[in-house]
Amino acid sequence: MNGAEQPLHHILSVLVENKPGVLSRVAGLFARRGYNIFSLAVSPTEDDRFSRMTIAVDVESVPLDQIVKQLNKLIPVIKITELAAQDAVECEMMLVTVKATAELRSHVTELTAIFDAKIVDVGYESMTITVTGDPAKLDAFSDLVRPFGIVELQRTGRVALPKLDRRRVKLRAVRDVRT
Repeated sequence: MNGAEQPLHHILSVLVENKPGVLSRVAGLFARRGYNIFSLAVSPTEDDRFSRMTIAVDVESVPLDQIVKQLNKLIPVIKITELAAQDAVECEMMLVTVKATAELRSHVTELTAIFDAKIVDVGYESMTITVTGDPAKLDAFSDLVRPFGIVELQRTGRVALPKLDRRRVKLRAVRDVRT
């Protein structure tokens, strides 16, 4: 974002039926109400009957409770969970094609290594790189390669899941079957 502050947003994890038209219905709800979607990612879950939508919603466009009430009215919505930043693991992927002549290729390769990114395609005058991580990491990478010349750039949007519980579990004794 070129050093600009990230807009404030809520992340909603919405479990929906994996059926044709569900994405259109959810997106239509947002459009009709004038809600601003900052990021939207959808994919099937471990159970192919359901899909998970990760929606980052601009906080300033509408109160969160209003969005949740409207989403709950849609039949294909099974469950809605708000993922607070401190309670979620977020990730995004970016594919970026950067101008990289033979003279500059080593500089771009070095930046790629620093960001733990991966070069996925190489041409005579450019390279395509994939970067995954939190949105700030992707912003920083794109800012640093911009002087080389960005030919194309595509981001997936955020995906998020709740952080796992890390409280210690007390183990109980198990009978030894050898005795």
